[in-house]
This record gives sequence, structure tokens and C-alpha cells, in this order.
Amino acid sequence: MAPSRGHQRRNRRGLTATEVDLGVVTQRALLVGTGYGARSVEEAEDSLAELALLTDTAGADPIDSVLQRRDRPDPATYIGKGKAEELRDRANGEDIDVVIFDDELTPAQQRNLEKIFSCDVVDRVALILDIFAQHATTQEGRVQVELAQLRYRLPRLRGRGMQLSQQGAGIGTRGPGETQLEVDRRRILRRVQKLERDLRGLASTRATQRKARHRSGVLRVALVGYTNAGKSTLLNRLTQAGVLVEDQLFSTLDPTTRRLHLPGGEVVLCSDTVGFVRRLPHELVEAFRSTLEEVTEADLLVHVVDASAFDSDARIVAVNEVLAEIGAGDIPRLVVWNKSDLAEPDELKRRLAEHRGSVAISAVTGEGVPQLLTTIGDRLRSLAQIVEFVVPFERGDVLAALHREGEVLIEVHAEGGTRVRARVPGTAAGRFAEFTHH
Repeated sequence: MAPSRGHQRRNRRGLTATEVDLGVVTQRALLVGTGYGARSVEEAEDSLAELALLTDTAGADPIDSVLQRRDRPDPATYIGKGKAEELRDRANGEDIDVVIFDDELTPAQQRNLEKIFSCDVVDRVALILDIFAQHATTQEGRVQVELAQLRYRLPRLRGRGMQLSQQGAGIGTRGPGETQLEVDRRRILRRVQKLERDLRGLASTRATQRKARHRSGVLRVALVGYTNAGKSTLLNRLTQAGVLVEDQLFSTLDPTTRRLHLPGGEVVLCSDTVGFVRRLPHELVEAFRSTLEEVTEADLLVHVVDASAFDSDARIVAVNEVLAEIGAGDIPRLVVWNKSDLAEPDELKRRLAEHRGSVAISAVTGEGVPQLLTTIGDRLRSLAQIVEFVVPFERGDVLAALHREGEVLIEVHAEGGTRVRARVPGTAAGRFAEFTHH
């Protein structure tokens, strides 16, 4: 992990961030949390524990962590100058290379803290962006991550003029000349504009693919959930998709869509999506908006929850917040308690009772998966409309399409054509509108 590349400061072992990137040594990290905005000490401690997992995923070694309870952040150093100096001495004693804060720092706070610690200081946002950058594999994924990183870094150029300045003054010049800071700002803005154009092109391609699927009348199911809840494992279990599965946060960034056969004979499209996390950076949500449209256009969201996580309720809230932010808050959803083989039985029963209609499964062992498939089919059918059609006798193609795309409940021959009562999804109902019996 190399949070700061603008200047190649050497760490306490004489290594630059680039040398760390090349695998010369793993960065040693000090984690700092304040619990600001947290409802309880337990929640603050859990967030700090998650920061340690994020740090490990990014490739650094979380050596130590500190939790300071504050009512409000210090505007200059977030934790107060005295506390910062105390932690600097602690960092010196533990040979720390990077200090990672569990909250978003302002550019000024980050600069002030770097001066005090004399090493790289990053926040939760930069850490998550770094992880996304490591895991992006497709062209669209890489463009989305780079765009998010540049949007994050742009306001942080201000105040680094002393480090970046290449200005010079002389006879005939107006003022001190153009600083490297201004050059960097224009270069980044041009790059952002290019990436936005690239992303619009890629998004257009993805939209065309979605429209084709939409016209096919096939219902769509999207797997959503907290990072590392087991969505990719579940997609593999359901569809034999062959998606890479890693026991790491954010191992899936690029959506995978596969055909899923339900017990009733229906075929739906099932998509795996990027995992969410508490305080997911807004820059990422914006950059990944075209990818997340796979979620917003689904007919049913299967919300996969890690049943073995003690803070599952908080994770559900975090996912719901992101879904609301991307405009998917009103889409019907089915809660699925994954990793049931690792959960405490009584606690799992309580969660199932609290979330009526939810299902417990183990994507690894396959336990509960048949019930899940049945439940998905039932939920999708319940979302479909029951409509009556009159199909002319010579339009056997329409009758076949109704059987293929819906569930025909009654079919009788009558005067003027075949009268059909069928349960059809809303997307298909519009295509058969001319045959609707009023």
C-alpha cells in the first residue's frame, strides 16, 4: 500500500513508498480511531477492528491501534496536538511507517499530522481507494477507481506548494511564475475529464447490454451485501459461475452476471456486485454508479449477510444506506443469512425470527440453498402481475411467449381467440399490452 506518492519521503528504515510497493518490506501501520459519531464504545472498537482488516487487505501490517473518545474532531489535527505528539513518540518507538485514521481527514488535518508524525498519514477513504485500485481487473473497474482516486486527491493538492513548487522569478516575469501545484491541478483535471469520457463510453456499452437483457423479458436478481459476506461463493454455488473467491475484503469489484435456473423452471439473470462497507467513500459510489446500475435495475435484491458476524445488524444498516444512495432503496429484497454453519444456532434463530421471510444458508456446504432457490422463485412470482389476454388463434408465437416469459394460470379457447390468464413480470406485461383483455 502506498497512500502517498506525491513526494518520496523515506520511512524510518530508509525506504521510500515505491520501495515498499516493490515488496522490499511490508509497511508497519499505527491505526487511530476516535469513535466520533459512533453510538457506543463497542461500535467504535468494531470499526477500528475493521480498519485493521482493511489495512491487512491493502498489504500493510497493523502493528498497533489507539482509540481516543472525542465529542468532536480537532479542526487542526483531528485528535488534538498533544495527543498527536504522544502518538508520534509511540510510533517512533514501534518503527511505524504509516498512520491510518478510521475517519476522513481534511486536507489541512492530513498535512498537519504528517508534519508531526514525519511519515505518511492516510484516512479510511484513501485506504479503501487503495484496496479498490489493487483489485480492479477490468478496464471499466480500473477507470472507475482511478477517477475516484483523482477526485479524492485534487483538493489535497492545496497547501503542498512548498513541496511541489518549481517556480522561479526573474526580470520581465509577472509574479513568481507558475507553480508545479497549478500544473498538477490542470493535469489532474484533464485526466479526470478524459476518464469521465471513457467511463461514459463504457457505461453506454453496459447500458446497451442491459437493454438487450431487458427486452428479453428475463427477470434479474442482484446479490448485494457487506464486503466478504460470501456473495461470490453463493453465485458460484447457484450458477457454477467460476468467479474468483478470496477471503479478503473487496475481492469482487467487477459485476458478473450468469443465468440461474429456478426450481419452477424459470430462468433469471443473477449478478454478483461489489461489496459495501460502512462509510463507503462517496467518490467510489459516484465512480461506480454505472456498475451499480446492475443493482438499481434488478427485480429482486438478495441481501447476503454474514450470519457469523456479531455486528450483522450494523452491516445491514450500512448496506441499506448505500442502496438508498444509489436509488435502489425501494427494490424488493430478500435477506439471506450466509455462513450459517459458523453461526451460533440460537442467535441465528433470533435473526430469522426478526427478519420474517429470510433464509439461512451456507454457500460453502450448500445447506439451505434449495430453500433459497424456492424462495427466490416465490418472491419473483409474487412480484408479477396477473393479467388476462386474448390472443388471436393465428398468433401462436404470442401464446408461446406468454408460456415462456410468464406463468400461464388459465388457457381456454373462446370467440375471437385464446383467452389466457397469466402471471407476468412488469417488464413483459408492457410487450403484450395490445393483447390485454380489458
